[in-house]
Formats: sequence, C-alpha cells, structure tokens
Amino acid sequence: MSTTFHPPASLTTTIKHLACNLKNPLIPTHFTKTPPHLKSTFRKFTVSMATTPFEVCVKASYTVPNKLGDCPFTQRVLLTLEEKHLPYDMKFIDLKDKPEWFLKISPEGKVPLIKFDEEWVADSDVITQSLEEKFPVPPLVTPPEKASVGSKIFSAFIGFLKSKDPADGTEQALLSELSAFNDYLKENGPFINGKEVSAADLALGPKLYHLEIALGHYKKWSVPDSLPEVKSYMKTIFSRDSFINTRALTEDVIEGWRSKVEG
Repeated sequence: MSTTFHPPASLTTTIKHLACNLKNPLIPTHFTKTPPHLKSTFRKFTVSMATTPFEVCVKASYTVPNKLGDCPFTQRVLLTLEEKHLPYDMKFIDLKDKPEWFLKISPEGKVPLIKFDEEWVADSDVITQSLEEKFPVPPLVTPPEKASVGSKIFSAFIGFLKSKDPADGTEQALLSELSAFNDYLKENGPFINGKEVSAADLALGPKLYHLEIALGHYKKWSVPDSLPEVKSYMKTIFSRDSFINTRALTEDVIEGWRSKVEG
C-alpha cells in the first residue's frame, strides 16, 4: 500500500491560471510579471512538477491501516522532502511482518529507504544529504559548528524513559541536555541556525515529538516551564505544515516505545 503526496488542487489551478495569463499576448506587459506575493508559490509548484515522485519506504502504523508509523528518522526524510516541496510516494512497511520484496532491497529490514535513479538508498543522514545536494533550493544546510546542537537529547530521553529507578540520574541527565539547548536557543534562536529552519531542526523535531508523547504517557512527565525556549521551539516546529503532514499518530508513538518501557 502506498500514498502519494501531490500539490493541492487549489495551488494547481492558481498556477495554471497564472501560467496561461503570462503567455497571453493580449494582456498588457505590466500584468505579465509574477506578483511578489506569488513568486514563492510559483517556484514551489515548478519544483514539484519537475520531479517524479520519490518512492520512500516508511514504517506502517500499528494502529490504523495505511497510515504512517512512528519512526522519527523516517519523518526526518519526509520533512526534508516537504520543506523542499518535492513529491513523494510512501510505501508502507509492516516491520512486524516485512514483505519479501522489501527484505531484498533492505536486508537489515530497516526504514527509511528512498529510491534515487533506480537505486534504493538507506540511512536518513545519507538520504537528507543527497536531497540537499540534488535540490539545494530552498537551502537546509546547517553550519558544521551548529549541526550537533541538541544531538544528545534523544539518547538522554531514551535513558530516562527506560529507567526503573527514579534516583539513577537519568532524569537529571535529560534536564541538563534540555537546559543546555534552552540556553543555546535563547542566544541563537528561534531555530538552531537562527531565523531559518535547517536540517538540524528537521532531525531534532521528530525526536522531541516522541519525547513529549512517550514521557507524557509512560512517566507523566513534560518539559518544565523553566525551559521556555525549548517549549516554544517545540511548539513552533510541531505547528509547521511539513510537520503536521508527516507526524505519526500519538497512539503509534506510544505503542512504538512500549517494548522499551515494559521490556
């Protein structure tokens, strides 16, 4: 089963109308220039239409048929495609019952995978870097000195989530990482690379989404109000259209972490 992302019909109609009018010799010259407020929309549509949808193998939902599952690394890839306005076709993979064709292209049985020039490519790092090289506009490059900001939060979250001992220091370790990130954002935000979203945000955002849901469910824990920059960052990232389009269902995130918590 698969699902293809396409530009909205309203956008298609708008751009087709513009394109026809721009070629109409009966329209005065001063009307043939693309209005400033539509230039971005026109460019996004052009990029999408110029590219055959990318085939992407993604984790299937455990709770709802034909829905995206709870892999943060897959969401990172889909976020990159969304932010670059590239169409994609999702191939839902049941990781509890992997089909033979999938195991042939992914012997380790892992997602995400994307097809580049008839070749399947794995690993979200490799995939997102390749997308940046092939489609540099809009740019999502994070400067090397900022690329690792917040990178230890995910492992600290997992340590705390799996912990059975309230006094083992795992909660404090997570709070320390979040506090450092809060201080960074206060000086350099609102995003990791300043004013514009970048690849580092697309990698961290899905992990913070899992943190919020899993710790809320299994630990009754949430990011404290003493870290307002982190809370604001999460709210901003989670409200982006690209994130809403690619996020996993809450039930899937909870189910996905169950074995880590319950053993």
